[in-house]
Amino acid sequence: MSILFLRAVVTAAALLPYLATAAPLSLEAALQFAAQRSETTRAARASALSATETAQASAQLPDPTLRIGVDNLPATGTDRFHTARDSMTMKRIGISQEWLSADKRAARRAAADAAVGREAVLAQAATADTRRQTALAYVDAFYAGESLKLARLMAHHAHEELEASRARLSSAVGSSQDVLALTGAKGVSDDETADILQQQGAAGVAFQRWVGMPPDDLLPPGPFVLPAEDAYVAAHPTVGAMQREVEVATRTAAVTASNRKPNWTWEVAYGQRTGYSDMVSVGVSIPLPLAPGERQDRDTAAKLALVEKAEADLAEATRAAIAEFRSLRNDEERLEQRIDRYRAGVVVPASQRTAAAVAGYRSNQGSLIALFEARHAEVEAQRKLLALQRDLARTQVQLTFRPLTVEVAQ
Repeated sequence: MSILFLRAVVTAAALLPYLATAAPLSLEAALQFAAQRSETTRAARASALSATETAQASAQLPDPTLRIGVDNLPATGTDRFHTARDSMTMKRIGISQEWLSADKRAARRAAADAAVGREAVLAQAATADTRRQTALAYVDAFYAGESLKLARLMAHHAHEELEASRARLSSAVGSSQDVLALTGAKGVSDDETADILQQQGAAGVAFQRWVGMPPDDLLPPGPFVLPAEDAYVAAHPTVGAMQREVEVATRTAAVTASNRKPNWTWEVAYGQRTGYSDMVSVGVSIPLPLAPGERQDRDTAAKLALVEKAEADLAEATRAAIAEFRSLRNDEERLEQRIDRYRAGVVVPASQRTAAAVAGYRSNQGSLIALFEARHAEVEAQRKLLALQRDLARTQVQLTFRPLTVEVAQ
């Protein structure tokens, strides 16, 4: 049974309660489903596992080498290619081992562990990005549904008022101009509904891409707990990855610097001769660094330059994260202010205008056109308010789900 099939079964089992009871889906549940089915997260975790397995082998000595040969084999004469006629001919078997000091092995293990840490951060970043993209898709799908409710309400009003105007026209109370105006208004409302249906379809496709189910009934997103600047920057995926890059570059430079002291190779061999005593040979091979300033030192300098590069990238990533947080925070504060002003300055007066238009129409002091215009203005105000609330929610999602950790400040 394949791993993909098992993961699909687990995800389906998690979705079953929501599909069976048609219970509204919450943002937290959607995030859990997305994390379970994310192939990007699975790939990142596999990469981290690969780095972990590599680290386990990094501190081991190289494999020993088995050496087998024949020394001083005659190549001419009557004893040519005979291994048992000449006293100098010797069959040899031996083993050699390159030796790394404990310091060198510790340096290699530290470099491998740093690579494991980097891959772990990348895995966390993949999970965080999945959650953030899912939350954004959730917000878009939820507010697309709310906008569709308003559009359908407006289309319903347009239909009611058009039928009323036709009834008034047939009783010689209304005018054909009102009927034509409301007919056009109904057409506009129908087109607006179709446009929002198109937007909702796109939002639903994006939602299903992450969660694996249609956004039929979603609970309102939020409230979101926003992090402080220090926590946001410290847990930013790019900053975390760059911190690990600095550590990896530093550890790699230490490994390269340790190569200034060459590795010795020990060898033991046993030689067999015909008619004479067998021989045992013991030797050691020592590389001679004739020009360390032109080789080993330059390799170390190259790795140290990569450390400086990683440190510069980290500093730049930190600045970018700070600017990103401040920009998002500024947008969040401005949107909250705009929502408060818009609700008080536009939505409330539009609602009052609709109430006045309804009262005027019922008392035969107002026209259907005036009533429709008032209702349309109120719905448009509510739709604009929804758009502002959606932008605010998207901004808060960016602030909440961009960091790798859940460390937030009130």
